[in-house]
Amino acid sequence: MSDLVQIGVPPSRPAIARAPQARATVLWLQGVTLAWMLVEFGVSAYAAATAHSPAMLAFGSDSLVELMSAAVVLLQWIPGASIPERKAGRIAGVLLFVLAVVVGAIAVASLVLRSRPEASSAGIAITVAALAAMPVLAWLKRREARRSGNAALAADAVQSATCAYLALIALAGVAVNAAFHLPWFDSIAALTAVPILVREGRSAWQGHACGCC
Repeated sequence: MSDLVQIGVPPSRPAIARAPQARATVLWLQGVTLAWMLVEFGVSAYAAATAHSPAMLAFGSDSLVELMSAAVVLLQWIPGASIPERKAGRIAGVLLFVLAVVVGAIAVASLVLRSRPEASSAGIAITVAALAAMPVLAWLKRREARRSGNAALAADAVQSATCAYLALIALAGVAVNAAFHLPWFDSIAALTAVPILVREGRSAWQGHACGCC
């Protein structure tokens, strides 16, 4: 797993970074990521809203940021459409900080007010799917980042790996609640995700992917 999340890429071979074959592979990977993140965000947002689940809100928040990250990487490979990676990273960082505050506040309020998040079959389904898909997608991105020497793609691979960790946290929250009727566990799972969101935000602001995953 440590090999999956290393973000260093060889500084040499600049010509390969924009070779037609490399471009086609990256466009395919990012296209798949964008499509999946749209589905993942939509389902997790629906689950968070209908089940009043802080854990699913945390997972959906990361899905939204990864959607942005994938779009930024995709733009780097489209001539004339790229935006500065530094600017994009800072926007993503600010958004992650805001989302961490929102998720934390909702989770704490849920505990204090003793709200009862409901079991969510949609939430369980999307997190299980993410646990299966995201490690594979992260590995493919990491492999292509090494081949092409593209640091942005390597950073996006870490985003995908982080998504898998947050999926596991969210799944634990909703599954334990569904199985044992412990609604407070959902909020505890959401609070566990907050430090990951903050660490990702700090790393994005500084211009590199986090090494926490």
